[in-house]
Amino acid sequence: MSTETAYRTCPLCEAGCGLAIELDGGTVTRIRGDRDDVFSRGFLCPKGTVLGHFHDDPDRLRTPMVRVDGELRPAGWDEAYEAIADGLGRVWDAHGREALAMYLGNPMAHNLDGAMFSRTMLRSLSPGAVFSASTVDQRPRELASGLLYGQSGTIPVPDLDRTDYLLLLGANPLVSNGSLATAPDWPGRLEALAERGGSLVVVDPVRTKTAEKADRHLAIVPGTDVLFLGALVTALAEHPAVDPGAQPDHFAGLAAVVDGLSACTPESVADRTGISAAATREIADRLATTERAVVYGRIGTTVTPFGTTASWLIDVVNALAGSLDRPGGSMFTTPAAGSATTRGTRSDGRSRRLGSRSTRVDGLPVALGEHPAAAMATEILTDGPGRLRAMITVGGNPVLSCPDADRFDTALESLEFMVSLDCYVNETTRHADVILPAPSHLQKPHYDVALLGLAIRNVANYSPAILPMDDGADREWVQLARLALIGLGQSWDDAAVAALDDEVASRAIGGALADAAAPDGIDRAEASAVVGTRNGPERMLDIQLRTGPYGDWFGARPDGLTLDQLIEHPHGLDFGALEARLPDAIRTSSGDVEFDHPDLMADLTRVVALLDEPTAPMVLTGRRTLRSNNSWMHNMRVLVKGKPRCTLQVHPDDADRIGLADGGAARVSSTSGTVTAPVEVTDAIRPGVVSLPHGWGHDVEGSRLSVAAEHAGVNSNILTPADLIDPLSGTSQLTGIPVDVVPA
Repeated sequence: MSTETAYRTCPLCEAGCGLAIELDGGTVTRIRGDRDDVFSRGFLCPKGTVLGHFHDDPDRLRTPMVRVDGELRPAGWDEAYEAIADGLGRVWDAHGREALAMYLGNPMAHNLDGAMFSRTMLRSLSPGAVFSASTVDQRPRELASGLLYGQSGTIPVPDLDRTDYLLLLGANPLVSNGSLATAPDWPGRLEALAERGGSLVVVDPVRTKTAEKADRHLAIVPGTDVLFLGALVTALAEHPAVDPGAQPDHFAGLAAVVDGLSACTPESVADRTGISAAATREIADRLATTERAVVYGRIGTTVTPFGTTASWLIDVVNALAGSLDRPGGSMFTTPAAGSATTRGTRSDGRSRRLGSRSTRVDGLPVALGEHPAAAMATEILTDGPGRLRAMITVGGNPVLSCPDADRFDTALESLEFMVSLDCYVNETTRHADVILPAPSHLQKPHYDVALLGLAIRNVANYSPAILPMDDGADREWVQLARLALIGLGQSWDDAAVAALDDEVASRAIGGALADAAAPDGIDRAEASAVVGTRNGPERMLDIQLRTGPYGDWFGARPDGLTLDQLIEHPHGLDFGALEARLPDAIRTSSGDVEFDHPDLMADLTRVVALLDEPTAPMVLTGRRTLRSNNSWMHNMRVLVKGKPRCTLQVHPDDADRIGLADGGAARVSSTSGTVTAPVEVTDAIRPGVVSLPHGWGHDVEGSRLSVAAEHAGVNSNILTPADLIDPLSGTSQLTGIPVDVVPA
């Protein structure tokens, strides 16, 4: 037996912590934080220690599963692909290509194979509808960025390490490890903020772990963040230190936004938000007078009926406060693998508009090419042309993570054919006719293409596979490539996969060489030769690194970045702090940040109307726990041991009024369903609000998650109605849901 230490980036959440993984003869014996990692410096949360447990989990699938006589049974890889080709072919022959739907789960955001080959699969299969976890999470932020800056991925992140005043809305990074702001060790970074004399203010209906560390916690009424932000806009506009007209030339329309929000003063919104006018004005004053201040909002601001508008107003507030695109404020990254804003030029852009496409049945918005998850059940169950009759799910468990869960579960039963790429037979994949198993995290390389584009420093970190693939197994990119070939009606053998891989790489090189940033005199054949014999996602990543902002451009810049350099630096490379990127990063047709975009301005009528809407007597909000991110983690005993975490948190005043006792049970009902959950009485939650964590409900027949079944919990998404959405993005409302609560 040989003992060794391997280094890799944790792929389990957005923090991107470095791991030092000790192995003895191919068996993981210990996982600790990598103290030499250029970004995380040894920080690690409990989730990162379970990669060995996951690899060894007896419930994890190692071979494909094919439904035979109504039961999922192990099968060979060829048999599985034959079954997929036959099943999809039957559906296409009977109903056309538009009858197929795709669902992409959020593990795709942490997956090099998926990042590089999911688009090829989608293009070849030509599904009638694409759904993803985005519309139960961050889609409003992406959409607001697309409207403001011309590209949905142009998302500003808080410059945590240099700010002196941090206002957090709907975010609990000490538990979530941050989101849309990739930053390991939020605890240490917030401690450093305090040590340099800075301030942290948290706006959240719950006194979260982050709020407990804050200088000030404001318990807002769920779903009213947009009013609070509107009041900050008007208060800043009146502040003597702020001149809305004295903004950079490339900031267009801020004065119009201020005028459109004139009804949202700190005084007018106070009763509706639960935040006093004095508190709002004090925060506005700190934002206006602190040289390095920033507002950061996360899922509590996006999964509301005003998710897109709230995301927009966060940028408006930062712009008015002089914090947008400035050190210590809200800044844009320069990722090593490149992005839409590191390619092309400012004049190449186009302005985006909403409303060009909508769903077949309910007319919900189709944004950024994806249908809202809230539409899945209806699109499957409603007859007529374009009805969805087959589905492919990739790395997701939407029965637990998406709205109107009971109805969606029923909808999956009605499908004529279903394929899942997943590690488990879970609450969703139990409906599949074929399951293709993904390898464990230790069996595949890793580079966070998407999340490093949102990092608070410009860093790059590549992790090669640590353990070998199982004999005869396909990596995920090969699975996606074979599905693409099935969609094209071609052979899906190894030779065809290699040819498709070469075609994808050739297109990527050609696109890069056609860019304005490309040096002159580079031939496509020469570039392909420089990349060499790599294949699959590693070759694609090498191309992106070479043609990114620090790249070697296939040898034209000899000191530039390549994948080989990252392999030689297992602890990562740090390219420095974020730098000002506007106006060069703008990709609108005007070349300006379009703060007064007409689609956003039109929604201000709805914002003002919210002032007169009554507050529901009791509303539901979600929460996350440190040991949980995706639902499969509940099958890791080391993460679920201890006291139950799937509890209904209730304020003592509400418990007394309703007749609930700590440790007892409550029945919670909404317009979409009812659940019964154990009660946890706590003054950490605002009166009139109850909270359930997401991702639980492991008590359904057919799921094969033995540990999770022992800690089943309840599925909070049974209580989230499909008709409650943000009408601009189609994102589901997952907080502020009216509920009735009674003793069970």
